[in-house]
Amino acid sequence: MHKILLIDRCHYTRQGFKYWLNQNMAFSISETDSLLLAREKIIQWRPNLVIADFTSFASALHNIQQLSSIYSACGTSIRLMLLNSIRHEKIEEYCLTQGSRSLYSKSVPLVELYEIIQKQLSARPPFHPARQYISPLLTLREERILKLWTDEANNDFIARIMGISTKTVYTYKRNIRMKLGINNRFSLFIEQQH
Repeated sequence: MHKILLIDRCHYTRQGFKYWLNQNMAFSISETDSLLLAREKIIQWRPNLVIADFTSFASALHNIQQLSSIYSACGTSIRLMLLNSIRHEKIEEYCLTQGSRSLYSKSVPLVELYEIIQKQLSARPPFHPARQYISPLLTLREERILKLWTDEANNDFIARIMGISTKTVYTYKRNIRMKLGINNRFSLFIEQQH
């Protein structure tokens, strides 16, 4: 049985899509309206296909790089199909640089969508071609703060070493968590122990 994860902020879209998939095909389906939870579900549940509407998150994204946590969780073995509700050039451009080639509109007729999903599931794993442009997820300063943070340095020490205020350290840590898709400050340390 194939496993499909639906990522969409719209409750009605997720429920309707889930109902439609269960009517037409035998699948195990999970869904979420959170990019952070989506990353965790991908890592733990290992679906065969992820169907996502990243454009529904456009107003909630602080940085387009937040989508990288979904791409890294999918890796090269899980297919990611983008089913966008609207055209969003910045998101589409970013997704193309990450290797996405399966970008569709939600206005695709259901018969055609059924065929697309079947094709995605029957194709071999999505070994992405080499990306032509990969921007670093973290800046050099963020990497240095992350290293100090994982070495269990406290915020005051990090602030002194980096020559910044303690409040700025908190801001950097928040940005690091968002870029890496970590939903709380303890997850970083829990994941390292595995």
